[in-house]
Amino acid sequence: MSAATPSTASSTSCTSPSPIRPQTPAEDAAARWAAALGDDQASAAADAPRSRFAWCVTGSGHYLEESLALAARLPNVDLFLSAAADEVLPFYGLRVEALRERFRVFLDKSASAVPVGRLYAEGYHTVVIAPATSNTVAKCAFGLSDTLPTNMFAQAGKLGIPGLVFACDTEPVVVTKAPRTHDTEWLTLRPRNIELENVERLRAIDHCRVLTTPAELETALDERLRALRLDWAAAA
Repeated sequence: MSAATPSTASSTSCTSPSPIRPQTPAEDAAARWAAALGDDQASAAADAPRSRFAWCVTGSGHYLEESLALAARLPNVDLFLSAAADEVLPFYGLRVEALRERFRVFLDKSASAVPVGRLYAEGYHTVVIAPATSNTVAKCAFGLSDTLPTNMFAQAGKLGIPGLVFACDTEPVVVTKAPRTHDTEWLTLRPRNIELENVERLRAIDHCRVLTTPAELETALDERLRALRLDWAAAA
């Protein structure tokens, strides 16, 4: 009698992984919107009316650390970084991750400057650009707005929100701190007439006050706090 020979054929069927479903146009738009808002997507509607400073940072290292130190002393500050600022910060030993420990931070990741929409919720009483590159000053002076800081400045003006601009190139000779990638600690720059003229043009823009030194910026902030009946924040 012959024994039945067990089958050696595998009875296990191979299943192919399910294909990944592509994002719909609506999902793709939502993802891009979220990326533009930055990691902190706190609802602007949750902020009390006229309760916050919007502090814009551009790609300048001129008194960058001093400017951010002033921002850290203010109550309720959100940072709005241009793409250039995001690139330049590490050259001065600053990281966005570290800034998020003190501020809400919004990045320039969209062509339409999506975070500017937060101004319309009326949560901001003051817009600051510090430091402001000569490029930013020129754009603000001529009504151009194609970066997050310049869009913030333009829309704030249209909403009647006061703006403080700490301009970098305001003297015939400017001594500024060099990035850490340079061999020297300080750089001497000689702004052209066009840069100096643009600073004067900016002074004529509605709802704008131009500052030229950290001391002037601190004084302007102090005056703004007193007008709002607010105090400097306690040291951390």
